[in-house]
Amino acid sequence: MRENDETTEERRSGLRADCGRCFGLCCVALPFSRSADFAADKDAGEPCTNLRTDFGCGIHTRLRESGFTGCTVYDCFGAGQHVSQVTFGGRDWRSGPPERTRLMFEVFPVVRQLHELLRYLDEALSLPAARPVHPDLRRMLAETERLTRLGPDELRGLDVGAHRQRVDVLLLRTSDLVRAGAGGGRRKNRRGADLMGARLRGADLKGACLRGAYLIAADLTGADLRTADLIGADLRDADLSDADLTGAFFLTQPQVDAARGSVGTKLPESVTRPGHWAAQG
Repeated sequence: MRENDETTEERRSGLRADCGRCFGLCCVALPFSRSADFAADKDAGEPCTNLRTDFGCGIHTRLRESGFTGCTVYDCFGAGQHVSQVTFGGRDWRSGPPERTRLMFEVFPVVRQLHELLRYLDEALSLPAARPVHPDLRRMLAETERLTRLGPDELRGLDVGAHRQRVDVLLLRTSDLVRAGAGGGRRKNRRGADLMGARLRGADLKGACLRGAYLIAADLTGADLRTADLIGADLRDADLSDADLTGAFFLTQPQVDAARGSVGTKLPESVTRPGHWAAQG
């Protein structure tokens, strides 16, 4: 059974972060260390010093200039508002007992992983070449949505890793089908490859499998990345200037935000051009 457009858009809306409906969970539950991405150290469960009493960020409009680039490339895929408003029924971590606060912080990363999987499954269902596996994808999407609606204690005990493996089987089949029509054969299988700082200017990576590849600071200027599988690829500080990513799939906004690009970079419809790219170009 095919979903109607209204159902699909409702799901996609739920996979987009809505910080106004979240209790600043990513600013409290997650840890970070002083580095090029963060200007300070913070333990898990400790509120960021920039978190306001209304759960907003006090430096949201100047995160990069303030040394918090890591915050600008993070996406909860809507898990923050789901945990805040659905799993815990609108009860925030400040107003409850310590046990509930700890539970909320433990559940948040679990739901975040489930929402990321939903994002990939939703995209896979939009790919015509993957039509042979669409029935299985729809069943897995429904099962993943069911898991997001579990209670807090059930979510805390969920083996999300095992579920991710089941989803990945379908995503791999999707990848094979999509790339087969783009000339992505065994020659272009760079899954998990260490390409940190690699000189790939103008490289022919059309239909390549770059799942989990380390492309940190790689020079991909003018590279052909059309219809490439980029799920989990680390694009931090990679140069995508004038690269062609038309039809590239399983590419998320955080990956694009972490990279560098230009006005000549061609992106798939699933992501938007980062505002900071204009300054770089």
